[in-house]
Amino acid sequence: MTSVNITTTKNTVTVNEGNTTVVTVATQGPQGPGFDLTLDHSGKVNNSIMYYDSSSGKVKLDSTTTKLTLVDGGNF
Repeated sequence: MTSVNITTTKNTVTVNEGNTTVVTVATQGPQGPGFDLTLDHSGKVNNSIMYYDSSSGKVKLDSTTTKLTLVDGGNF
């Protein structure tokens, strides 16, 4: 069981218990940090592996780095 501390009342939920009662309450949480890189997937092929190309400053998916190039004589 997880404990939750609520310090601000924003919405109110009232539960009138009868038989078995299941209450699920969800609210949108804060957004995480932004992804400030550009994704270039224009040359993607089957089994592409995502990598960062520092010369272009982009995260890429293309035929340069695939599962096959890593396994079959890959340079790593």
